[in-house]
Amino acid sequence: MLKVEGLHVAIQSVAVLRGLSLSVQSGSMTGLVGRNGAGKTTLLRTIMGHLPASQGRITFDGQDLGSLPSHARAALGIGFMPEDRGLVPELTVEENILVPVWVNRKLRESERLALVYQVLPELADMRSRRALLLSGGQQKMVALARAMAAGTRLLLLDEPFEGVAPALSRRLAEVIAALKGSDVSVLIAQSDLNHSRKLVDAEFVIERGANVERAPA
Repeated sequence: MLKVEGLHVAIQSVAVLRGLSLSVQSGSMTGLVGRNGAGKTTLLRTIMGHLPASQGRITFDGQDLGSLPSHARAALGIGFMPEDRGLVPELTVEENILVPVWVNRKLRESERLALVYQVLPELADMRSRRALLLSGGQQKMVALARAMAAGTRLLLLDEPFEGVAPALSRRLAEVIAALKGSDVSVLIAQSDLNHSRKLVDAEFVIERGANVERAPA
């Protein structure tokens, strides 16, 4: 479903990705492992169109994403959960979840909310609460729900368990585990795979922006 080939990306003239390649098979769960600063976030932001690639190619279901802006990539069914959550503080939980749905005419608001609240019923109880009043772990859950609302085909999860209390980490792991075997493919970027090693079908290791190895999970 997703194929990254020889990707090079620089930020302010500093090379971050150096020929990185990976693939995510349809319906699979794939891990991207690397220490902080290895280039994981840069890869996900480049896939979403937030950063330009100087070399290489990204294809999604056979379509070259190189010429597509961010909103057009999201409209293909790609959901993104950034490491810093990226919520709008003054918006409510439900409004934050719906932001990517509002700009995608293919998605029905009621259907996407029903799905999210079925998987994360605890968010339904706080749907009217503003994001700035949530704990860090609760904000992570909202960010995951927002990605799921838009990601009908692929989810990109950047450090979903980072900085979260153990109880909420387990809850997030449960939600992500429930996606296994569904029609949604998942790419999880983490410093380690302690929370998801049993879930992933394949893993790629990144160091200094390049592949180190690829091993079966």
